[in-house]
Amino acid sequence: MLKAVIIDTSAVARGLLNTVLVEGGYDVVGQAHTCANGLALLIKHQPHLICISREQIESGDDIVREIKTNWPKTLIFMVSSEFDAATIQAAHAMGVHGFIVKPFKADTVLNTIRNTVITMVKRQRAAMAREAGAPEGENKPAEGDTGAAS
Repeated sequence: MLKAVIIDTSAVARGLLNTVLVEGGYDVVGQAHTCANGLALLIKHQPHLICISREQIESGDDIVREIKTNWPKTLIFMVSSEFDAATIQAAHAMGVHGFIVKPFKADTVLNTIRNTVITMVKRQRAAMAREAGAPEGENKPAEGDTGAAS
């Protein structure tokens, strides 16, 4: 089960996202309303993913850079009620992996996280294959793995 931390100033948003993630099979190990509290949760729980509000990212605390430095494998999802192309581009440049739109639609949130996890696993496998000297196309699926997403 993947562990998650939620950082958002809105208690309502944290509660709703917590419900979506828990019902989707994720283990929400902590919730915080500030970046400082969120970092404490990261240190304590070493989560696989973090959902952080746009306001927290743009607060000037360089939270994304700190997460990328200290927890490079943790996936970062920006949460906001609106996204424009410039925001998405800037967030990607910072290291944000995905975007979750408020109001939350459970299917959309879970598909976004799932697809991002799958993409990152594929990238890691491709990088490992390159390091081993095998061309990317020669990666064979593990036994029983049909390559299809379920």
